[in-house]
Amino acid sequence: MQDFKDGSRWRRLAAALACALAVTVETMPLAHAAPSGSLSLDVDGEVRVTNNPEHTSFHFSEAQLLQLPVHAIATSTTWTPKSTFTGPLLSDVLKAVGAYGSEIEIHTIDDYTCVVPVADAARYGVVLAYAMNGQRLKVSDFGPLFLIYPRDQYPLDLDGAAGDAKFAWQIKSMTIKR
Repeated sequence: MQDFKDGSRWRRLAAALACALAVTVETMPLAHAAPSGSLSLDVDGEVRVTNNPEHTSFHFSEAQLLQLPVHAIATSTTWTPKSTFTGPLLSDVLKAVGAYGSEIEIHTIDDYTCVVPVADAARYGVVLAYAMNGQRLKVSDFGPLFLIYPRDQYPLDLDGAAGDAKFAWQIKSMTIKR
């Protein structure tokens, strides 16, 4: 304790800790802030419109996804209370890429894969949500994209294990299949 009596060593120690903290904070990703450009989607398979050099897929940037018309579904899910989910219609995404298959294989960040019929997009007005209750979805809360069906409007069709399997979150890509 004797070394810190004059206060200058305390100031040096505090400055060193502040610098270390600043470096740590600057290099650590913030859990509550989505990095710029984190909202994206790749669609491949049976698509007519592509934008990659190999002409095999379409990469939606954040700006392209945000330019699509925004729709909302107010519903509950097995994992959330009744909430309002917003984003483009799945049918608008499929139309933008000229999808012509009958199934959509959905791939997520955590390597979950599910298959939903293309017909569900029009039948249920499925939304590819990037926001819930006005807040952008983060990876820690179903983001960046969450496939939302209007479960409360179609409980007989969408309740239970078969219905739950269609609700995919942390979506990163889709493959359109025949």
